[in-house]
Amino acid sequence: MSNLETEPDELVNHDGPAAGILVLEPREVPLGGPRAMTVRRTLPQRGRSLIGAWCFVDHYGPDDVAETGGMTVPPHPHTGLQTVSWLFEGEVEHRDSSGARARVRPREVNLMTAGRGIQHSEVSTPDTVRLHGAQLWIALPDRDRHTAPFFEHAEPAPITVGAATLRVFVGTLAGSAASPVRTFTALVGAQLDLPAGTSVDLPVDPRFEHGLLVDAGTALLDGVEIPSAHLGYAAPGRSSVRIAAGDSPVRALLLGGEPLGEPIVMWWNFIARDHDEIVALREQWQGEVIDGGDAAGRFGTVAGWEHALPAPVMPDVRLRPRD
Repeated sequence: MSNLETEPDELVNHDGPAAGILVLEPREVPLGGPRAMTVRRTLPQRGRSLIGAWCFVDHYGPDDVAETGGMTVPPHPHTGLQTVSWLFEGEVEHRDSSGARARVRPREVNLMTAGRGIQHSEVSTPDTVRLHGAQLWIALPDRDRHTAPFFEHAEPAPITVGAATLRVFVGTLAGSAASPVRTFTALVGAQLDLPAGTSVDLPVDPRFEHGLLVDAGTALLDGVEIPSAHLGYAAPGRSSVRIAAGDSPVRALLLGGEPLGEPIVMWWNFIARDHDEIVALREQWQGEVIDGGDAAGRFGTVAGWEHALPAPVMPDVRLRPRD
């Protein structure tokens, strides 16, 4: 999914481990057009830029496609990151310039590694009535961020841990088989379903920081209430986390990873390391794709599309770290 904010913030990560549970509130962001589909964004924000290498969390739906028109995101670029698409309802067609064409369906993970550069489109299918899911980005470490782009798909099998059902789509958790999709830092991503009035103690890697994105119900994360659409943050140092459901069932995404440990600059759909690199990537996208349509360039082309999204205008000041 593209970050379609017309004046996207520049974000530089200097996060370090913190104590306790932090509750991050979502902000609503429209994804373009008069019938824009609105997403709830909990990462990045001023209070926290990353959880492990997870650097972007958009949560959307249930969205009535008849009212909003669903998802229509034309080709747009990415660099220095991986995108993870996870649906609860509906279906989205993915196309990218590596040649991949795939359907995103509930309980199946699509992971696209942008590496040195890729472009892709996302369009909800004609049969989709309701669209509901999450779009997640993973920042690539400096040593791997120029890798060649590629695409992967997997269908994680459900596992039971106490009262909870888990579908682990990235990494491994609670004795699950490792997800076959490739990541470049130590990470975990899983859907958790918990019946009303129950709880589960999940063993986790104490090196990891974790985030719990609540999709349905209200969850307690180590005793702290995380309302629906909010993201609860747990600092490293825990060997387990307790997740409990109240009067309603809970559905949530558990995201975690070892802190990235290096600064990043994220602007629009690019992840880089400094202002000048962002400027160069924007100019290359505009020159090769928007103005030129260069199939041999950094970003390639997406089959079936004549137009791509132009980049927003750069801010008037240099992108620099925040305090």
